[in-house]
Amino acid sequence: MKEFIRDIEKRILAKECITFEETMKLSTIEAKEDVDQLCKSATNIREFFCGREIDLCTIMNAKSGRCSEDCKFCAQSAQYKTNVEVYGLVSKEAALKLAKENESEGVNRFSLVTSGRGITGSDFEKVLVIYEELNKEVKMDLCASLGILGYEEFLKLREKGITMYHHNLETSREYYEKICTTHSYDERINTINSAKKAGMVICSGGIIGLGESLEDRVKLAFQLKDLGVKSIPINVLNPVKGTPLENAKSLSQEEILKTIAIFRLVNPEALIRLAGGRNLIDEFGKNCFNAGANATITGNYLTTSGNKICDDKKMVRELKLEVRKND
Repeated sequence: MKEFIRDIEKRILAKECITFEETMKLSTIEAKEDVDQLCKSATNIREFFCGREIDLCTIMNAKSGRCSEDCKFCAQSAQYKTNVEVYGLVSKEAALKLAKENESEGVNRFSLVTSGRGITGSDFEKVLVIYEELNKEVKMDLCASLGILGYEEFLKLREKGITMYHHNLETSREYYEKICTTHSYDERINTINSAKKAGMVICSGGIIGLGESLEDRVKLAFQLKDLGVKSIPINVLNPVKGTPLENAKSLSQEEILKTIAIFRLVNPEALIRLAGGRNLIDEFGKNCFNAGANATITGNYLTTSGNKICDDKKMVRELKLEVRKND
């Protein structure tokens, strides 16, 4: 198997594409020596296509709770009884304060994240004002995660300086209906395509540990490749009490590393970004950067605690990698 992995690595370095069947074969490996080789090959591919820079981003939970959707993993759904904090859209002053704090610590990009199917009406207008101010006052790249929107809304966001839009697919098309029934997979894909049409780079990934199969993960990796996604956040499910997935089985460390590596092989030029659930990975995911990852969300996430920015920068230095500097 190690020779098979090395052969795949050589072909990808020669800018050939791994096939679905080859990726499925890699997804079934279990021997530690094979997983180690897969991670080593993924690291070589990451360095060849992306260098040694690590992209750090932070997100602000800008509107929390009362979401109408029924995503089975989400603490913010109004359909489940969780202890999530509930509040409306944050003020311009609060967003600017957090953004400047993150910028001062060397973070590369900043995003507002709002609960709900998609931000609308007066809240959308207020978000435009907030981003207009952020674009003037900070030099970080600006991202947004505001749910399902249309092309016209994306044009307005792009005018305010947003360069990247985040909208996860979560899992494969085939498994998606077991995770969410209140909006469709095609609505998510249409949102991504509308944002691309408006000139935005796309950040889209998923969650592993939802009960999906290895094939579902591989299908997601190829779907993201087909959509030309440039930033792929990989979340590890952190089960939330009160949600339908509160008793989901935990993933092993090797399975997490193997998944990160496979996403790298399928998407050699993308940012493979550690996201939610890093607290479930040994040393906040340190080994994932030796398995193909080259980006992470840092600071606090939406409803689960993350790693501090200073600790992540220290981790990057210990790995002899570099934090990407803002232009």
